[in-house]
Amino acid sequence: MNSVSDKVMTLQDAVRKYAFDGCHMSIGGFTINRNPMAAVYEIIRQRIRRIHLYAHSNGQGVDELVGSGCIDRLEIAYGGNGRFAPTCVRFKKAVQNGSLMVEDYSNYQMTLRFMAGAMGVPFLPTRSSLGTDIIDKWGFSSELRKTDNRLPNEKLIVMDNPFTNWTDAAKVVLVPAITTDVTFIHVQKADIYGTARMEGLTFSDVEQAKSARHVVVTCEELIKNDALRANPDSNQIPHFCVSAVVHVPWGAYPTACYHHYDYDPTYLNEYRKHAENDDLYPAWLDRFVYGVSNHQALLDLRGEAALEAIRADARTGYAVGLDRR
Repeated sequence: MNSVSDKVMTLQDAVRKYAFDGCHMSIGGFTINRNPMAAVYEIIRQRIRRIHLYAHSNGQGVDELVGSGCIDRLEIAYGGNGRFAPTCVRFKKAVQNGSLMVEDYSNYQMTLRFMAGAMGVPFLPTRSSLGTDIIDKWGFSSELRKTDNRLPNEKLIVMDNPFTNWTDAAKVVLVPAITTDVTFIHVQKADIYGTARMEGLTFSDVEQAKSARHVVVTCEELIKNDALRANPDSNQIPHFCVSAVVHVPWGAYPTACYHHYDYDPTYLNEYRKHAENDDLYPAWLDRFVYGVSNHQALLDLRGEAALEAIRADARTGYAVGLDRR
């Protein structure tokens, strides 16, 4: 458990301290909403490899980590960027060419798995996925599971419901807990001690944070006083769950951060074009990831006009009049 102390550090230091080759990691966000992209880009720049990644239904973050060769294994419900890529491009290519091992669960199952890790129990039961191929299609072989003690010995277990005397559910599915070495999430507000507040939908970020050994929070606004304690019911992640806090305005860019900015359709369209072409993709990484020293340098490269076009309207929380094509 972390003490109540100032946990602010640079993103470079946070990634260097808590992410490492072969680590089990999760990232927050959902499709093109509130991905911890500044952290993702720093992980790529530090060339961390052989990551075993867990995600709920992520998009841009997963795709760029896969495309840069950082990930060997992935456990996920869905990987897509909405209309820009209904299935993430580099993710799809990696599965097809066999360079990425993937084990898939339903959205609900992934949330339950993170929740089990947060609760400290080995599994949770559900009826989700009964009658689907999720039950039978495994991404990790029995042989691999026997040689890696970080993997559960079964993807899931279908068993008879022991309480059929009062319910009609004949079978239940047991899904294994997830406990990561580190989780990266991006939030709207955090204080210097690690208390974090998300505005709008939280997706499974709370469960992901509470199931991790270490949590790195990047934030739009860094609060240096007790302001977040004035309305504690609006805070989702307590300080003792968090290991590091990093102030990174626009830290979810090019994905959206509710009440701050929308996703950048121009960037995402250009990304897709380069990601679909194996010859063009390295140049994209060289320009927008390896070719900049930090996230602010990426924002400077994109330019003020591009950022202003996606700035959120104060009333709706989204960019009004944005051409989303």
